[in-house]
Amino acid sequence: MRDVAVVGFTQSKSQRRERDHNETEILIPVIVDLKKSLGLETRDIDFICSGSSDYLAGQAFAFVSGLDAIGAWPPIAESHVEMDGAWALYEAWVKIQMGSADVALVYGFGKPSMGDLPRTMALQLDPYYTMPLWPDAISIAALQARACLEANVLSERDMAKIAVRDRANAKQNEYAQVAGDFEVDALLAEETLVSPLRKHDCSPISDGASGIVLAAGDRARELCDRPAWIRGFNHIVEPHELGCRDLTRSRSTEIAAEKAGVGKDKIDVAEVYGPFTHQSILVERALGLGNDTRVNPSGGALAANPLMAAGLTRIGEAAARIWDESGDRAVAHATSGPCLQQNLVVVLEGH
Repeated sequence: MRDVAVVGFTQSKSQRRERDHNETEILIPVIVDLKKSLGLETRDIDFICSGSSDYLAGQAFAFVSGLDAIGAWPPIAESHVEMDGAWALYEAWVKIQMGSADVALVYGFGKPSMGDLPRTMALQLDPYYTMPLWPDAISIAALQARACLEANVLSERDMAKIAVRDRANAKQNEYAQVAGDFEVDALLAEETLVSPLRKHDCSPISDGASGIVLAAGDRARELCDRPAWIRGFNHIVEPHELGCRDLTRSRSTEIAAEKAGVGKDKIDVAEVYGPFTHQSILVERALGLGNDTRVNPSGGALAANPLMAAGLTRIGEAAARIWDESGDRAVAHATSGPCLQQNLVVVLEGH
């Protein structure tokens, strides 16, 4: 296996509704700043991979417009996944492992404010039995939360504590959309949005983008003083039929964490992509995090959730903790699909 590291990361500020710029215009400053921070030109990048969803834009091949942020000349080797950018990063990592590239640029972007996001997300459900009912994403998550509560896996107070923690952490994140000091009892006194979920249990709808540069071996050392080396990488998918899996745990995260080697040593920092508070709890348990692990120092998805970029951002934020030496070993998590259907885990080290 080749030594591959995250050597660069940039992101846009997440906003509830970006009125003045389209998806490509949101992405351009991210790519420009990313290349500038590393002193790279497009010709220095061997492979480019993006993650986005045409459903957000409402047109076929909408992702192609993102290439305007890169430039099509000189000719580039490029690919795309209809997934969060974290899965694009996995493809780029595989490309480097194959020896087909030494430096790769990965980006994810989305502008979900253009439509009814909770309803649009129904398109990822079972096309025969579930999607025709058009259940919104919040209601689907509420079913999972209710299952967890009924099974005594967690409590509404546990969920509120996650919101308090993450949005307090987000006060230090200039790119966050929702941040501040909250009290658990005050949050629990609020009315439910979709029982048992309250507004604080749900991540905000965010327009935004992020980008990462991967590099191998000596090239990584040239580009970064303290590369965040990828020591483990895995992703697992569960059946999309909600009745075919245990919604009170994240078995795919458990398997991915084991295969990525999360438990081999102490984890200093974890960046968890939990679009809902109860999902954060399930993922943290699946990762086996200790009490001394700092979870979501950036605020996580509850502070900003740019769809198709939020998972990639978790990897970038975890790498940033390696770069600033606030941690030697970090784990980043990304998810996609209803009720934690697909989960990706990557372990980063600064040694």
